[in-house]
Amino acid sequence: MTLKIMVQGTASSVGKSLLVTALCRIFKQDGYSVAPFKSQNMALNSFITEEGLEMGRAQVAQAEAAGLKPMVLMNPVLLKPSSDKNCQVILRGKVHSNMSAQEYQNFKPELLNMIKEDFKELSKNHDIIVIEGAGSPAEINLRERDVVNMGMAEIVNAPVILVGDIDRGGVFASIAGTLLLLKEDEKKRIEGIIINKFRGDIEILKPGIVMLEDIIHKKVLGVIPYTDIRIDEEDGATERFYKNANNGSIDIAVVNLPHISNFTDFDPFERIPDVKLRYINKGDSIGECDVLIIPGTKNTIGDLKALKQYGLFDEIQALRKKGTFIIGICGGYQMLGKTILDPYMIESSVKETEGLGLLDIKTVIEKEKMTTRLRAKIKGNLPKIMKPFEGLDISGYEIHMGETSILSDKPFCTIYERNGVKLEIEDGCESNDGRIFGTYIHGIFENNNFTKAFINMVRKEKGLSAIDEILDYKAYKEREYDALADIVRENTDIKKIYEIMKGYQD
Repeated sequence: MTLKIMVQGTASSVGKSLLVTALCRIFKQDGYSVAPFKSQNMALNSFITEEGLEMGRAQVAQAEAAGLKPMVLMNPVLLKPSSDKNCQVILRGKVHSNMSAQEYQNFKPELLNMIKEDFKELSKNHDIIVIEGAGSPAEINLRERDVVNMGMAEIVNAPVILVGDIDRGGVFASIAGTLLLLKEDEKKRIEGIIINKFRGDIEILKPGIVMLEDIIHKKVLGVIPYTDIRIDEEDGATERFYKNANNGSIDIAVVNLPHISNFTDFDPFERIPDVKLRYINKGDSIGECDVLIIPGTKNTIGDLKALKQYGLFDEIQALRKKGTFIIGICGGYQMLGKTILDPYMIESSVKETEGLGLLDIKTVIEKEKMTTRLRAKIKGNLPKIMKPFEGLDISGYEIHMGETSILSDKPFCTIYERNGVKLEIEDGCESNDGRIFGTYIHGIFENNNFTKAFINMVRKEKGLSAIDEILDYKAYKEREYDALADIVRENTDIKKIYEIMKGYQD
C-alpha cells in the first residue's frame, strides 16, 4: 500500500518545494521508493523530459532527489503565465490552450479525472508519494474547484503538513490564520506544522511554539534553519534576483525580464570560483560587466518592450560597442535579432517588432511549441576568439514558439538528435567577431566542457589565467540534495511523519 504525505504552505515561497525535495531524499535514503507529485503547477521555469514533454522544474529537482527520471505523471497540469490575467495551459506535458484566469477556473472540474488517473498510475510503482500544494489552502475564493491543495488531499486521502516562513515575519499569525479559514474537515487533515527559514536562538522561539500549539491544537514537528542550499527553483519569487552577488573577477549580468523563464540556466555559474553572477532588475542599470545574458521569456515581444522602458535597450547597444560578450538564450536569442514577426498575434497585437539588431536574424512566432531534449555539436570555422568551442558536444533542451532564420551571420551549432531521433539542423547564431551569440538550447551551461571553455575565453580576454576544472554539475546537485536532507532530518520529527503517513493507509 502506497503511503502519502502532502506539504501545503501558508503562502507562496514559504519552502514547500524545498521541503518536498528534502522528504524525497530522506525517504530514498531510508530505503523507500518515493516519488513527488504536484497536480497543478504555475511556473515559467519548466523542463523537457526524455519524451519531449514539459513539466515544472520543482518536480524535476524532487524527482532527482528521489533518484528518479522526471515524468509528467509527477506534474499533470502546468500553467505558464503570459500576462497578469492569461496563461498557457499544459496538460500531461503538451500545450492544451491559452486561457484567461476565469476560463481556467471554469475548466478545472474537467481536470479531476486526469489528475486522479496520473496519481494512481504513479502510486503503482512507489512506496511513498510526497505531494506538494500550491500557494495557500486558505485562498477561500478558490476552494470550490480546488485541485491542488485541500481538494487534492481529499481526492487521495492524504495527511497534510503545513509550512510557514518565519523569515518574512508573522509566522504564528499566518499559521493560525490559515487554520482559522479552513473548514473543520480540512483542519483535521493538518497533522503538524513546520516552521521554515529560522535565524537565531531556538530557545527564544520555544515559548512561542508552546503558545501556538495551545492556540491551534496542532504540534510543531520541526523548525528548519535558514539555509543556503542551492536547489533548482521554479518561479519569479526567488530571492536570487535581489541578493548581493559574490565577488569575482568575471562579472556576469543577467537581465531579470518581467516574464523570465528557465533562470536555472545560470545556476552553474554559482559554483565556479571567481565568478560574480548578478541580476539586473527593473530600475537598475547594467553598468560594466564582462558578460551580459538576455535569458528566456514567456513573452519575447512584451519583454523586448520592457528593455526599452527600463532604459536598457541603449545601454545594451553601448556594451556592444565596448566589446562586452552578449549572449541570448531562447527568447533572449530572438531579441538579439533584427526583427520579430508575430503574424498570428500570439504574443501581442503588433505583427512586427524591431529587435536589438545585434545578430543578423529574424524570428517568426509560430502556433506550435517546440519541446525537445537534444544533442548538438558546436560548429567548426568559428571566429578566432571562439576556437575553444569548436567541435564540442553538448546536450540540453528546447522550449520555444518561434522559428529563427539566419540572414547573414553564422550558425552556432548543429543539432544532431532530438528526442532520440537522428537529424541534422542548425541552431543559434554568432557574430563575426564571436562576442555575441544566441541559441535556443536551455541547459547549455550544465555542459562542463562548454562552460569551462566559455569562462576561460572570458578570462583570457581579461588577461587572467585559465581555470583547470569545474565541479560536475550533477555531482554538485547530488551533494546539495544530501545536505538539504541532513538539515531537515536533524531539525524535524521524521519518525512522527512516518507515523502520520501510516495512519492514513487506505
